[in-house]
Amino acid sequence: MTFQKSSSTSSIFHMLILWFVIVLFCTDGLTAGMGTTPNLKHIVIGRCYSYITLVWPNSSYDCEEIWREFEEAVMRKSRCNVKVKDYKRMFHATPQTLTCGKLLFWSKTRELIHSYAAVTRRFWTLEDTLVGYMFNDLIWCGQEEKDRGFDFNSCPDWSTCVHHPVYSLWRQASQNFAAAACGNITVLLNGSIENAFNRKSMFGGVELDSLNPRMVDHVNIKVVANLEGPFIESCTQGSIVDLINVLQTRGFRWTCTDSDLTLMILQCIQNPQQFSCLPCANSLLHRQRPHL
Repeated sequence: MTFQKSSSTSSIFHMLILWFVIVLFCTDGLTAGMGTTPNLKHIVIGRCYSYITLVWPNSSYDCEEIWREFEEAVMRKSRCNVKVKDYKRMFHATPQTLTCGKLLFWSKTRELIHSYAAVTRRFWTLEDTLVGYMFNDLIWCGQEEKDRGFDFNSCPDWSTCVHHPVYSLWRQASQNFAAAACGNITVLLNGSIENAFNRKSMFGGVELDSLNPRMVDHVNIKVVANLEGPFIESCTQGSIVDLINVLQTRGFRWTCTDSDLTLMILQCIQNPQQFSCLPCANSLLHRQRPHL
């Protein structure tokens, strides 16, 4: 039996094919991501007031001035040409003295590192500083033509910009954070990936080079792998060895552990059904309760 499509059905079919081809090929070369975070000004200024009220009380930061300097830095240049030096006046308005022996650095361990800092209450990450607190998880860029305001529709990917406005700010913030380090510092790296220590990362490419061996007593490296693996790098294997060599060459004293108990407990709290966590859970469930 032979069926023949009607002309209207055929036309619809060809229109759908044409639409698919247009979407496929016309969007293939796009590299733009999300636009500037909505309500950016209110979020940044609000976080600033929250910080100086709750986190760092009695400080004398001018939140409105900080925003003006930030906005000026982004607006005065085209969207892909906001350099580190363009944020100079904003950082001049946000000086901060950090306590020795409390700084915590990280790479590819974002979620775990902040849980660790919150639980131990002994450490400060970059995101705990004023600038880090204000701009954490936010996106921003100007229009294609400078002085046209923020672009809330689309911002370029970091890889497509020579001087991305977000990257430039975080690069300077990271450099300042590391340069202020003194006493003992801690670095948390991911043992479940190759190149846990990566020279192209913010820690490997910016922070490490900004550390001062005359001010830093010890660099305490903590390597943590996913509970279920893979177990790729450790203190004696992979790029961690390269990091240790860099530290030794620059005159830093260091320690390294890949079996930190607190970090493993935090992982088990997040995933208590993981096989390696069950012995501990069972032990707690069946522990002898004291008689009253």
